[in-house]
Amino acid sequence: MTEKLDLERFHVKGSARAMGQQQGEALRERVQRFVEMRFDAMDGYFADRGRAGGHREKVLAVGEAAFALYADWDPAGHEEQTGIAEGAGVDPLRLYTACNMTDFRDAVILAAPEGPRLRKLVDEGCSSLMVPGARTKSGGPLAGQTWDLNPPDVAYVVAIHRTPDEGPATWSVTCSGCLTLVGINEHGLCVGTTNIKTYGSRPGVGYLSILHRAVREKDVAGARGVVEGAPHAGAHTYWLADATQQVEYEASPNGVFPRDTSEGPVWRTNHCVFDAHEKIEGEVRGESTQKRFARLGELLAGSDLDVDAIRAVFADRSDGILSINRYEEDDQGTATNAVFIGSPAEKKAWACRGPADRGEWFELGF
Repeated sequence: MTEKLDLERFHVKGSARAMGQQQGEALRERVQRFVEMRFDAMDGYFADRGRAGGHREKVLAVGEAAFALYADWDPAGHEEQTGIAEGAGVDPLRLYTACNMTDFRDAVILAAPEGPRLRKLVDEGCSSLMVPGARTKSGGPLAGQTWDLNPPDVAYVVAIHRTPDEGPATWSVTCSGCLTLVGINEHGLCVGTTNIKTYGSRPGVGYLSILHRAVREKDVAGARGVVEGAPHAGAHTYWLADATQQVEYEASPNGVFPRDTSEGPVWRTNHCVFDAHEKIEGEVRGESTQKRFARLGELLAGSDLDVDAIRAVFADRSDGILSINRYEEDDQGTATNAVFIGSPAEKKAWACRGPADRGEWFELGF
Protein backbone atom coordinates (compact mmCIF):
# COMPACT_ATOMS: atom_id res chain seq x y z
CA MET A 1 0.00 0.00 0.00
CA THR A 2 1.35 3.43 -0.96
CA GLU A 3 2.13 5.61 2.04
CA LYS A 4 -0.30 8.49 2.39
CA LEU A 5 0.86 12.09 2.17
CA ASP A 6 1.59 13.72 5.52
CA LEU A 7 0.38 17.22 6.40
CA GLU A 8 3.00 19.05 8.43
CA ARG A 9 1.57 21.24 11.17
CA PHE A 10 3.27 24.24 12.74
CA HIS A 11 2.29 26.33 15.77
CA VAL A 12 3.23 30.03 15.87
CA LYS A 13 2.32 32.64 18.45
CA GLY A 14 2.86 36.25 19.48
CA SER A 15 2.55 39.44 17.47
CA ALA A 16 1.65 39.32 13.78
CA ARG A 17 5.26 40.09 12.80
CA ALA A 18 6.60 37.43 15.17
CA MET A 19 4.19 34.78 13.89
CA GLY A 20 5.32 35.55 10.37
CA GLN A 21 8.99 35.36 11.27
CA GLN A 22 8.46 32.01 12.98
CA GLN A 23 6.83 30.62 9.82
CA GLY A 24 9.56 31.97 7.58
CA GLU A 25 12.33 30.55 9.74
CA ALA A 26 10.68 27.12 10.04
CA LEU A 27 9.98 26.90 6.30
CA ARG A 28 12.88 28.95 4.98
CA GLU A 29 14.07 26.71 2.13
CA ARG A 30 10.55 25.74 1.12
CA VAL A 31 9.42 29.37 0.93
CA GLN A 32 12.40 30.24 -1.22
CA ARG A 33 11.67 27.36 -3.60
CA PHE A 34 7.97 28.17 -3.65
CA VAL A 35 8.56 31.72 -4.85
CA GLU A 36 10.74 30.57 -7.74
CA MET A 37 8.35 27.74 -8.61
CA ARG A 38 5.40 30.13 -8.77
CA PHE A 39 7.23 32.59 -11.03
CA ASP A 40 8.30 29.74 -13.32
CA ALA A 41 4.67 28.56 -13.46
CA MET A 42 3.63 32.11 -14.33
CA ASP A 43 6.07 32.11 -17.26
CA GLY A 44 4.35 29.02 -18.61
CA TYR A 45 0.91 30.56 -18.05
CA PHE A 46 1.72 33.63 -20.13
CA ALA A 47 3.54 31.61 -22.80
CA ASP A 48 0.53 29.31 -23.22
CA ARG A 49 -1.55 32.39 -23.93
CA GLY A 50 0.85 33.76 -26.51
CA ARG A 51 1.85 36.75 -24.44
CA ALA A 52 5.07 38.57 -25.21
CA GLY A 53 7.89 39.01 -22.71
CA GLY A 54 7.91 41.51 -19.89
CA HIS A 55 5.08 39.86 -18.00
CA ARG A 56 7.15 39.36 -14.84
CA GLU A 57 7.73 43.08 -14.58
CA LYS A 58 4.05 43.79 -15.22
CA VAL A 59 2.85 41.30 -12.61
CA LEU A 60 5.39 42.58 -10.07
CA ALA A 61 4.19 46.13 -10.70
CA VAL A 62 0.65 44.99 -9.88
CA GLY A 63 1.98 43.22 -6.80
CA GLU A 64 3.82 46.33 -5.66
CA ALA A 65 0.70 48.48 -5.87
CA ALA A 66 -1.34 45.77 -4.16
CA PHE A 67 1.15 45.30 -1.34
CA ALA A 68 1.10 49.01 -0.54
CA LEU A 69 -2.70 48.96 -0.52
CA TYR A 70 -2.66 45.92 1.74
CA ALA A 71 -0.53 47.73 4.33
CA ASP A 72 -3.32 50.27 4.84
CA TRP A 73 -6.23 47.84 4.52
CA ASP A 74 -5.00 45.24 7.03
CA PRO A 75 -1.85 46.31 8.91
CA ALA A 76 -1.72 43.10 10.99
CA GLY A 77 -1.93 40.85 7.93
CA HIS A 78 0.70 42.93 6.15
CA GLU A 79 2.97 42.64 9.20
CA GLU A 80 2.64 38.85 9.23
CA GLN A 81 3.31 38.56 5.50
CA THR A 82 6.38 40.79 5.87
CA GLY A 83 7.55 38.73 8.84
CA ILE A 84 7.34 35.53 6.78
CA ALA A 85 9.55 37.12 4.14
CA GLU A 86 12.04 38.26 6.76
CA GLY A 87 12.23 34.85 8.37
CA ALA A 88 12.63 33.11 5.02
CA GLY A 89 15.15 35.59 3.63
CA VAL A 90 13.11 36.52 0.56
CA ASP A 91 11.91 39.81 -0.87
CA PRO A 92 8.49 40.64 0.64
CA LEU A 93 7.13 41.95 -2.65
CA ARG A 94 8.15 38.85 -4.61
CA LEU A 95 6.64 36.63 -1.92
CA TYR A 96 3.34 38.54 -1.80
CA THR A 97 3.12 38.46 -5.59
CA ALA A 98 3.87 34.73 -5.73
CA CYS A 99 1.27 33.97 -3.04
CA ASN A 100 -1.48 35.89 -4.86
CA MET A 101 -0.33 35.00 -8.37
CA THR A 102 -3.78 34.11 -9.74
CA ASP A 103 -5.13 37.59 -8.94
CA PHE A 104 -2.14 39.55 -10.14
CA ARG A 105 -1.67 37.72 -13.46
CA ASP A 106 -5.39 38.36 -14.13
CA ALA A 107 -4.78 42.06 -13.46
CA VAL A 108 -2.36 41.96 -16.42
CA ILE A 109 -4.25 39.69 -18.83
CA LEU A 110 -7.84 40.68 -17.93
CA ALA A 111 -7.40 44.37 -17.11
CA ALA A 112 -9.80 45.59 -19.82
CA PRO A 113 -13.38 46.31 -18.72
CA GLU A 114 -14.66 43.55 -21.01
CA GLY A 115 -13.55 41.30 -23.84
CA PRO A 116 -13.94 37.89 -25.44
CA ARG A 117 -13.75 34.72 -23.38
CA LEU A 118 -10.19 33.52 -23.86
CA ARG A 119 -9.56 29.93 -24.88
CA LYS A 120 -9.01 27.79 -21.79
CA LEU A 121 -5.79 25.77 -21.93
CA VAL A 122 -5.73 24.48 -18.36
CA ASP A 123 -9.00 23.95 -16.49
CA GLU A 124 -7.81 25.21 -13.13
CA GLY A 125 -9.71 25.33 -9.94
CA CYS A 126 -11.28 23.90 -6.83
CA SER A 127 -14.59 22.39 -5.74
CA SER A 128 -16.33 23.76 -2.64
CA LEU A 129 -19.56 23.07 -0.75
CA MET A 130 -21.62 24.23 2.21
CA VAL A 131 -24.30 22.02 3.78
CA PRO A 132 -26.82 23.50 6.25
CA GLY A 133 -27.50 21.74 9.52
CA ALA A 134 -30.95 20.64 8.31
CA ARG A 135 -29.21 18.28 5.89
CA THR A 136 -26.60 16.73 8.21
CA LYS A 137 -26.72 13.85 10.67
CA SER A 138 -25.53 15.99 13.57
CA GLY A 139 -27.77 18.97 12.86
CA GLY A 140 -24.69 21.17 12.56
CA PRO A 141 -23.54 22.65 9.23
CA LEU A 142 -20.53 21.39 7.30
CA ALA A 143 -18.39 23.23 4.77
CA GLY A 144 -15.22 22.53 2.86
CA GLN A 145 -13.39 22.23 -0.40
CA THR A 146 -10.66 20.70 -2.45
CA TRP A 147 -7.84 23.09 -3.26
CA ASP A 148 -6.65 22.40 -6.80
CA LEU A 149 -3.93 24.24 -8.69
CA ASN A 150 -0.41 23.60 -9.99
CA PRO A 151 0.56 19.97 -9.25
CA PRO A 152 4.00 21.00 -7.84
CA ASP A 153 2.26 23.06 -5.14
CA VAL A 154 1.48 19.90 -3.18
CA ALA A 155 5.07 19.79 -1.94
CA TYR A 156 4.56 23.12 -0.18
CA VAL A 157 1.21 22.54 1.56
CA VAL A 158 1.28 22.98 5.36
CA ALA A 159 -1.13 23.67 8.22
CA ILE A 160 -0.45 26.70 10.42
CA HIS A 161 -1.90 27.03 13.93
CA ARG A 162 -1.76 30.66 15.07
CA THR A 163 -2.12 31.86 18.65
CA PRO A 164 -1.89 35.64 18.29
CA ASP A 165 -1.45 38.25 20.99
CA GLU A 166 -4.64 39.86 19.70
CA GLY A 167 -7.60 38.18 18.05
CA PRO A 168 -8.77 34.55 17.81
CA ALA A 169 -6.60 31.50 17.45
CA THR A 170 -6.81 30.09 13.93
CA TRP A 171 -5.82 27.13 11.79
CA SER A 172 -5.10 27.59 8.11
CA VAL A 173 -4.15 25.15 5.40
CA THR A 174 -2.03 26.91 2.82
CA CYS A 175 1.26 26.90 0.91
CA SER A 176 4.58 27.60 2.59
CA GLY A 177 4.98 31.35 2.87
CA CYS A 178 1.32 32.16 2.22
CA LEU A 179 -1.41 33.49 4.49
CA THR A 180 -4.79 31.78 4.91
CA LEU A 181 -6.13 29.78 1.97
CA VAL A 182 -8.74 27.74 3.86
CA GLY A 183 -9.17 27.86 7.60
CA ILE A 184 -11.12 27.93 10.86
CA ASN A 185 -10.89 30.00 14.01
CA GLU A 186 -11.60 29.25 17.67
CA HIS A 187 -15.15 30.61 17.34
CA GLY A 188 -15.91 28.04 14.63
CA LEU A 189 -15.88 30.45 11.68
CA CYS A 190 -14.63 28.67 8.55
CA VAL A 191 -13.49 30.30 5.29
CA GLY A 192 -12.40 29.18 1.84
CA THR A 193 -12.34 30.03 -1.85
CA THR A 194 -12.45 28.89 -5.45
CA ASN A 195 -11.01 30.66 -8.48
CA ILE A 196 -13.01 32.35 -11.23
CA LYS A 197 -11.89 34.85 -13.87
CA THR A 198 -13.46 38.10 -15.03
CA TYR A 199 -12.39 41.15 -16.93
CA GLY A 200 -11.88 44.31 -14.93
CA SER A 201 -9.14 42.82 -12.75
CA ARG A 202 -6.79 45.42 -11.28
CA PRO A 203 -4.24 46.11 -8.54
CA GLY A 204 -6.03 45.43 -5.28
CA VAL A 205 -5.83 43.31 -2.16
CA GLY A 206 -4.98 39.69 -2.97
CA TYR A 207 -7.50 36.95 -2.27
CA LEU A 208 -5.37 35.26 0.41
CA SER A 209 -5.18 38.56 2.25
CA ILE A 210 -8.97 38.84 2.20
CA LEU A 211 -9.36 35.32 3.56
CA HIS A 212 -6.71 35.96 6.22
CA ARG A 213 -8.59 39.05 7.39
CA ALA A 214 -11.97 37.30 7.27
CA VAL A 215 -10.89 34.31 9.39
CA ARG A 216 -10.04 36.69 12.23
CA GLU A 217 -13.68 37.72 12.58
CA LYS A 218 -15.95 36.20 15.24
CA ASP A 219 -18.70 35.06 12.89
CA VAL A 220 -20.11 35.18 9.37
CA ALA A 221 -21.64 38.60 9.98
CA GLY A 222 -18.19 40.08 10.56
CA ALA A 223 -16.57 38.12 7.74
CA ARG A 224 -19.25 39.29 5.31
CA GLY A 225 -18.23 42.87 6.01
CA VAL A 226 -14.63 42.00 5.14
CA VAL A 227 -15.50 40.39 1.79
CA GLU A 228 -18.06 43.02 0.84
CA GLY A 229 -15.75 45.92 1.67
CA ALA A 230 -12.46 44.58 0.32
CA PRO A 231 -10.77 46.29 -2.66
CA HIS A 232 -10.68 43.10 -4.74
CA ALA A 233 -7.85 42.63 -7.23
CA GLY A 234 -9.33 39.76 -9.24
CA ALA A 235 -12.34 37.50 -9.24
CA HIS A 236 -12.77 34.73 -6.66
CA THR A 237 -15.54 33.09 -4.72
CA TYR A 238 -15.42 33.21 -0.92
CA TRP A 239 -17.38 30.85 1.30
CA LEU A 240 -17.99 31.70 4.96
CA ALA A 241 -19.60 29.36 7.49
CA ASP A 242 -20.38 29.49 11.18
CA ALA A 243 -22.85 27.48 13.28
CA THR A 244 -25.86 29.56 12.20
CA GLN A 245 -25.01 31.07 8.79
CA GLN A 246 -23.35 29.84 5.61
CA VAL A 247 -22.81 32.38 2.82
CA GLU A 248 -20.84 32.32 -0.43
CA TYR A 249 -19.81 35.36 -2.45
CA GLU A 250 -18.98 35.56 -6.13
CA ALA A 251 -16.70 38.59 -5.94
CA SER A 252 -14.64 40.74 -8.29
CA PRO A 253 -13.73 44.42 -8.65
CA ASN A 254 -16.99 44.70 -10.61
CA GLY A 255 -19.36 43.43 -7.93
CA VAL A 256 -19.99 41.15 -4.95
CA PHE A 257 -22.93 38.73 -5.17
CA PRO A 258 -24.03 36.46 -2.27
CA ARG A 259 -26.02 33.24 -2.03
CA ASP A 260 -26.71 31.18 1.10
CA THR A 261 -27.88 27.78 2.31
CA SER A 262 -31.39 28.83 3.30
CA GLU A 263 -32.80 26.57 0.57
CA GLY A 264 -30.24 23.77 0.81
CA PRO A 265 -26.58 23.04 0.05
CA VAL A 266 -24.51 25.47 -1.99
CA TRP A 267 -21.66 24.21 -4.15
CA ARG A 268 -19.18 25.78 -6.51
CA THR A 269 -16.46 25.04 -9.02
CA ASN A 270 -14.81 27.58 -11.34
CA HIS A 271 -17.29 29.40 -13.50
CA CYS A 272 -19.50 32.39 -12.79
CA VAL A 273 -23.19 31.93 -11.98
CA PHE A 274 -24.32 35.57 -11.67
CA ASP A 275 -25.33 37.43 -14.84
CA ALA A 276 -23.16 40.49 -14.22
CA HIS A 277 -20.06 38.29 -14.05
CA GLU A 278 -21.07 35.87 -16.78
CA LYS A 279 -21.10 38.77 -19.24
CA ILE A 280 -17.45 39.57 -18.49
CA GLU A 281 -16.16 36.06 -17.73
CA GLY A 282 -12.51 35.89 -18.77
CA GLU A 283 -12.17 32.37 -20.15
CA VAL A 284 -14.19 29.79 -22.02
CA ARG A 285 -15.80 27.43 -19.53
CA GLY A 286 -13.90 24.18 -19.35
CA GLU A 287 -15.46 20.75 -19.33
CA SER A 288 -14.01 20.00 -15.90
CA THR A 289 -15.68 22.89 -14.06
CA GLN A 290 -19.04 21.97 -15.56
CA LYS A 291 -18.68 18.24 -14.82
CA ARG A 292 -17.58 18.86 -11.24
CA PHE A 293 -20.42 21.30 -10.65
CA ALA A 294 -23.01 18.81 -11.89
CA ARG A 295 -21.50 15.95 -9.88
CA LEU A 296 -21.51 17.99 -6.67
CA GLY A 297 -25.20 18.67 -7.16
CA GLU A 298 -25.90 14.95 -7.50
CA LEU A 299 -23.79 13.93 -4.50
CA LEU A 300 -25.29 16.57 -2.22
CA ALA A 301 -28.90 15.74 -3.11
CA GLY A 302 -29.43 13.49 -0.08
CA SER A 303 -29.75 14.22 3.62
CA ASP A 304 -28.07 12.99 6.82
CA LEU A 305 -24.64 13.98 5.49
CA ASP A 306 -21.64 13.74 7.81
CA VAL A 307 -17.89 14.31 7.65
CA ASP A 308 -17.26 10.86 6.16
CA ALA A 309 -19.85 11.50 3.46
CA ILE A 310 -18.28 14.86 2.59
CA ARG A 311 -14.86 13.22 2.50
CA ALA A 312 -16.29 10.68 0.02
CA VAL A 313 -17.62 13.54 -2.12
CA PHE A 314 -14.16 15.05 -2.32
CA ALA A 315 -12.66 11.63 -3.18
CA ASP A 316 -15.13 11.04 -6.03
CA ARG A 317 -13.59 9.83 -9.32
CA SER A 318 -16.83 9.13 -11.21
CA ASP A 319 -15.89 11.36 -14.13
CA GLY A 320 -12.31 10.19 -14.64
CA ILE A 321 -9.93 13.02 -15.38
CA LEU A 322 -12.82 15.50 -15.08
CA SER A 323 -13.66 14.39 -11.53
CA ILE A 324 -13.90 16.36 -8.29
CA ASN A 325 -10.84 14.43 -7.07
CA ARG A 326 -7.96 15.41 -9.36
CA TYR A 327 -4.73 13.44 -9.72
CA GLU A 328 -1.40 14.69 -11.02
CA GLU A 329 -1.25 11.79 -13.49
CA ASP A 330 -4.48 13.03 -15.09
CA ASP A 331 -2.11 15.43 -16.88
CA GLN A 332 -4.64 18.26 -16.88
CA GLY A 333 -2.25 20.89 -15.55
CA THR A 334 -4.12 20.91 -12.24
CA ALA A 335 -4.26 18.51 -9.29
CA THR A 336 -5.84 18.39 -5.83
CA ASN A 337 -3.18 19.71 -3.47
CA ALA A 338 -5.22 19.74 -0.24
CA VAL A 339 -8.71 19.08 1.11
CA PHE A 340 -10.45 20.78 4.05
CA ILE A 341 -13.72 20.04 5.88
CA GLY A 342 -14.98 22.30 8.67
CA SER A 343 -17.62 21.74 11.35
CA PRO A 344 -18.39 25.22 12.74
CA ALA A 345 -20.65 24.01 15.55
CA GLU A 346 -17.90 21.68 16.83
CA LYS A 347 -15.24 24.37 16.28
CA LYS A 348 -12.94 21.93 14.50
CA ALA A 349 -11.88 20.88 11.04
CA TRP A 350 -10.19 18.02 9.22
CA ALA A 351 -7.65 18.36 6.44
CA CYS A 352 -5.21 16.41 4.31
CA ARG A 353 -2.40 17.19 1.91
CA GLY A 354 -3.04 15.94 -1.61
CA PRO A 355 -6.21 14.23 -2.87
CA ALA A 356 -8.83 13.10 -0.34
CA ASP A 357 -7.97 9.42 -0.86
CA ARG A 358 -4.19 9.87 -0.92
CA GLY A 359 -3.56 12.14 2.06
CA GLU A 360 -3.47 11.39 5.76
CA TRP A 361 -6.34 13.22 7.45
CA PHE A 362 -5.72 15.28 10.59
CA GLU A 363 -8.11 16.94 13.01
CA LEU A 364 -7.51 20.66 13.52
CA GLY A 365 -9.00 21.86 16.80
CA PHE A 366 -8.45 24.31 19.64
